[in-house]
Amino acid sequence: MSKDKKPAGPDFTRGVLASDIKEGAMLLGHVGDKPVLLARSDGALHAIGAECSHYHGPLAEGLLAEGKVHCPWHHACFDLRTGKALAAPAIDAVACWLVEEKSGKAFVRREKEAAASAEHPRPQTRRVVIVGGGAAGFATAELLRREGFEGEITLLSADADPPYDRPNCSKDYLAGQAPKDWMPLRDEAFYKDARIDLRLKTEVAGFDPKSRKVVLADGATLTYEILVLATGAEPQRPRIEGLEGANVHTLRSLRDAEAIIAAAGKAKRVAIVGASFIGLEVAASLKQRGLDVHVVAPETVPLEKVMGEEIGAWVQKVHEKKGVVFHLGRKVTGFSDGTLRLDKGKLPDIDFVVLGVGVKPRTELAEAAGLNVDNGVVTDDHLRTSADGVYAAGDIARYPDPVSGKPIRVEHWVHAERQGQYLARLIMGEDGPFHDPPYFWSSHYDKMISYTGHAKGSDPHKVAGSVKKEDAAVRFHSDGHLTAIATIGRDLDNLKAEQKLEHGGR
Repeated sequence: MSKDKKPAGPDFTRGVLASDIKEGAMLLGHVGDKPVLLARSDGALHAIGAECSHYHGPLAEGLLAEGKVHCPWHHACFDLRTGKALAAPAIDAVACWLVEEKSGKAFVRREKEAAASAEHPRPQTRRVVIVGGGAAGFATAELLRREGFEGEITLLSADADPPYDRPNCSKDYLAGQAPKDWMPLRDEAFYKDARIDLRLKTEVAGFDPKSRKVVLADGATLTYEILVLATGAEPQRPRIEGLEGANVHTLRSLRDAEAIIAAAGKAKRVAIVGASFIGLEVAASLKQRGLDVHVVAPETVPLEKVMGEEIGAWVQKVHEKKGVVFHLGRKVTGFSDGTLRLDKGKLPDIDFVVLGVGVKPRTELAEAAGLNVDNGVVTDDHLRTSADGVYAAGDIARYPDPVSGKPIRVEHWVHAERQGQYLARLIMGEDGPFHDPPYFWSSHYDKMISYTGHAKGSDPHKVAGSVKKEDAAVRFHSDGHLTAIATIGRDLDNLKAEQKLEHGGR
C-alpha cells in the first residue's frame, strides 16, 4: 500500500462487533497498513488478505460461496480458511490471519503460519511428461509440485522463454504499461527448486502411446507414465498476397509482442486485420503507443457473433473515441509497398500489419500418434484422450461441455490454466469430471468485458442494465438454461453466473 493511501475500513486490531458480520458477509478492514478481509462462513469468522495475489483485485467486492472467496476481476478463487489459491489465474496464496473473539468483539492481530499442502494418497504415477509450456502445461506442473507430487516432471516447451503471462502480450505489456519483469509466471530459479525439468526451444517430433515414449526433434527419447498434451494453438495467416512478409505480424508469444513493439517504435500507421478480441486489444495497445490505428474486418459489428450487437457496437465506439478508424464490411486482397488493398478501396502509408484473424489448434502430434482428433483432440469429461495415459488440456482439448453435454473447444487462458490444475489434482488422486465454466476478460483502454460460459452465436440473449452506460449484463440462454454471460461493470453478477454455470446453468 502506498504511503499516501490510507487503509480502508476498520482497524481490526481494535476489534469489531462480531454480531455485525452475518453469515456469508464480508468486511474490509486492515491490520496496520495491510488490507484484511474478515468474513463469516459456516458460523465461523475467518480473515485473509484482502487483495488477490494475481492482479491485486479487491476481494471484498467479490463473492463468498461455499467457504471460497472469488475475485471480481479475473475470477481467481481462495480458501477462506487457509488463504490458499484454489483456482487460476491466482497461483500464490493470500495471507491468512488469526481471528480472536472476546466480549462480543472480533480481533485480528497476527498472521497464521502458511497451511500445509493437502493430504493426498501417494499417487502411483512417478513420471509425468508435459508437452507445451503455456497456460495448461505450466499449471499442471506447478500445481503438481504445490500439492506434493514427488515424481519426475518434464515440461517440454517450444517457446524461447519460460512460461509467462500470455494475456499481457496483447494488453498492458504491449501498451507499454507493464515492465518485462512482470511477465514470467515464475522466475527461473523456481523450476530448479521445484525439480521441474523445463526444456525450452524443444520441439517434439512425436510420441508412441504403446511404448509410452516421446521422441524429440534431436532424436532423444523420454518415457512417460502420464503424458499431458498442451500444445496450444497457432495464429492463422490468410493466404493473401503480401501477408507473409516481415512487416506482417501475428501475436501469440512474448517474442511476437516484442517484435510488434520494435515495429511500433519506428512506425506511424498500423493496420489490424481482424476485429477479434486479440485484434482489438492490439489496436488499443498500439493506440496508447501513439500510432494511427486502422482496423479492417469483414463483419459489420465487431464481436457481434460472440457478444451480441449491443456490446459489439459499444466496443467499436470505445475505440473510435480514442481515434481508431474502422473499415468494416471489407476484405483484404493484398499488401505491398505500404498499401493495404481492400475489396473496396485501399489504405496507404501502412508501416506494418498485425493479423488477428483467429487461431487453429496444434493437433499434429496427436493426429500422428493416432488419437481421435476432430477440431481438437477429443477427450472425455476427465480430459482423457483415446490413448491410455494421455490427456489433453488447453486450446487443443475438445471435451464435453458440462452445461450442454456437447463437445466444445475453448481458447481462453484462464480456462487452460484450470484444465491444467484439474489434471494435476487428477494425477494426485482426486476424481470427478472437469466442470469449470470457461472464463476470459478483454481489456480495451480502461474498459473491461468479462465473459463466463460458452454460448453459440445463435443463442438468444437478454440485456439487463445499459451497455451504453457501461453497467450491463448480457445473458445467453439455450433450451431454458443459462449458457454464458458477458458483463460490463457488473463483476458480481458475473461471479454469481459462474456459480450457476458450475451447477448446470439452471
